[in-house]
Amino acid sequence: MAGVDATPATVRFRTRYASRMIPFSILDLSPIVQGGSAAQSFRNSLDLGQHAERWGYRRFWLAEHHNIPGVASAATSVVIAHVAGGTSTIRVGAGGIMLPNHSPLLIAEQFGTLESLFPGRIDLALGRAPGSDQTTARALRRSPASADAFPQDVVELMGYFREPIDGQTVRAVPGAGLDVPIWILGSSLFGAQLAAAMGLPFAFASHFAPAMLSAALDLYRTEFRPSEKLERPYVMLGVAVVAADTDDEAAWLFTSLQQTFVNLRRGRPTQVPPPSREFAGQLTSFDHAQLDSVLSHACVGSADTVRSGLRSFIERTGADELIIATQIFDHAARLRSYEIVADFRG
Repeated sequence: MAGVDATPATVRFRTRYASRMIPFSILDLSPIVQGGSAAQSFRNSLDLGQHAERWGYRRFWLAEHHNIPGVASAATSVVIAHVAGGTSTIRVGAGGIMLPNHSPLLIAEQFGTLESLFPGRIDLALGRAPGSDQTTARALRRSPASADAFPQDVVELMGYFREPIDGQTVRAVPGAGLDVPIWILGSSLFGAQLAAAMGLPFAFASHFAPAMLSAALDLYRTEFRPSEKLERPYVMLGVAVVAADTDDEAAWLFTSLQQTFVNLRRGRPTQVPPPSREFAGQLTSFDHAQLDSVLSHACVGSADTVRSGLRSFIERTGADELIIATQIFDHAARLRSYEIVADFRG
């Protein structure tokens, strides 16, 4: 499948001790930091994408979220075009598009346009969550039952990318006849089962929803049915990573993500806050438990600490690829974190 099996030119990463090399990719939300703006976030995303390309990352994905003050990538297709237009080799895509928010035809046209502009570089991963709260979902004109039609919507969307047949009255223009790799996203067993049944690559959101990871991987690999798109299971796993020159600095930078999660779980989403050394002392025991759960697979620390953590995660899960999510208040520190991870190559 285009966009899944790496070419010989693809840079592959490994920890110093890992027995096999796998590609590393980047998940970006175009974070809006306190005191910042969406315009600056988009400039930062492009800058990160350009660095990622030089450092050898496989993909640069952006995610659809709505009504979250700290996320600027709501119009995901537009931001993908922005990053793809400023890079030349890295694959750029959606991680993902929340398909029940849209008509399959509309997404086929958008990603057909992207593939026409940037041939051979566009990925499309699909999720069924709203990417928002229920009130915002209603504002998006999303029906409460729309998620139930997700499998049928995926089939319809894939149909628009096939060569048109005689008598076909609705076509994606552009889109028809183009090879846009489709992935299924998941944070539960549903996505794993659908990806397995359709013979599609599977990306699991273990960077924020790790509870069902093992069960989802077992289900996907056990029930996978080869398809014309993919011969064998292919799993990409999300990992929250904050790397810095010392463990202490990384732990301090990590508090921005921790604050973001706590604020979101309390129903008060905010822009990405600066790191805080006082933050931990303000948490309740319930807050600590939630953070320990949602960020249980996070790798935070110096190069050696993060290398060891990623090595262990790869060995435990058998991941085919990792997609690294790094939410740091300071853009230069975020670049440095991704640079440190990029040095884990054999």
